[in-house]
Amino acid sequence: MLEFAILGLLQEAPMHGYELRKELTAKLGAIRAAISYGTLYPTLRRLQAAGWITEANETPTASDVPALTSRRGRVVYEITAEGKERFAQLIAQAGPETYDDTGFGVHFAFFARTDQATRLRILEGRRRKIEERREGLRDVLGRAAERLDAYTMELQRHGLEACEREVRWLEELIANERSGRAPTAPTTGAAGGRPEDNSPPPPGESRKERP
Repeated sequence: MLEFAILGLLQEAPMHGYELRKELTAKLGAIRAAISYGTLYPTLRRLQAAGWITEANETPTASDVPALTSRRGRVVYEITAEGKERFAQLIAQAGPETYDDTGFGVHFAFFARTDQATRLRILEGRRRKIEERREGLRDVLGRAAERLDAYTMELQRHGLEACEREVRWLEELIANERSGRAPTAPTTGAAGGRPEDNSPPPPGESRKERP
């Protein structure tokens, strides 16, 4: 997944390692992109050895240098023609691993560079995965409810609601893909306020009590 994400980012612009780490966090979220330099740089060296990226030295300005690092010339990485082919291969080979949480998040972040047929295959696979998870939670709540304490029950209900929301979201994305429409931005109020919240309220809270 890290190889895929790096190649995808370098198609947008050449970057040095510090920029790549920041962009991984911005594009994938802090949890998915909790990547250390000890993981990032060996991956970059492997991609370079394979001929998928290349490097060029660039002198940084003072504002570009992260804390506790030297001001020596930094290495800027660029994707090669072979790297672009490798990225296309990784997209085409997307299989069951892309239906899991991390794999799906990484591939979804680069859907703009993915063909429609592959997007649909990944979305439908992810929906099946979440539907299976949802049915498993329903089974637990139906068969073992009397053996669970109140907090465990609440956690199971929370997981079930999250699955149901994601299935609805995936079904909307799939319908958009089949009709050739791009995802639409959330609607805002007349005064440009926060997006309308149509999700079910948490247990014990009515919708009108929300701020």
